[in-house]
Amino acid sequence: MWLVAGLCATLVTACSPTVDRRGYIAKPGAFDQIGNGMAKSEVEAMLGSPSTTASIKFAGDSYYYITSITENRPVFGPKEINREVIAIRFDQADRVQSFGQYGLEDGRVIDVNSRTTPVVGEDLSILQRIFRGLLNSNAGPSGPVLNRKF
Repeated sequence: MWLVAGLCATLVTACSPTVDRRGYIAKPGAFDQIGNGMAKSEVEAMLGSPSTTASIKFAGDSYYYITSITENRPVFGPKEINREVIAIRFDQADRVQSFGQYGLEDGRVIDVNSRTTPVVGEDLSILQRIFRGLLNSNAGPSGPVLNRKF
């Protein structure tokens, strides 16, 4: 009896998700204190160091404060359940020009680790490739071979 209860408790514990918080953790109300014209040093004092900055200073610098909350489920794997990005753009005098707050619904997930670029029209299944080959019996790797005289 104790063995069954212990086994059930282990299974329930093993199946419960773990929550990971990564990146910038904002102080409550800190974003509401940012205003146009604030100095960069004031923003850094209020929010701290940014998660990342703009790599090119074209018309001013940009700071990005990024928070990500991921739920890791043993069977289904990790799933991002919340993302918050605070973007602050500075002018050339290092004063706040504009700012915005974006969530998970504002962006799209890009898998940067797959090292593949999706190409529209090239995602064929095995059956589609077989039937394509049967229909184009004289097809080469780049399409049908045309008889041309040079």
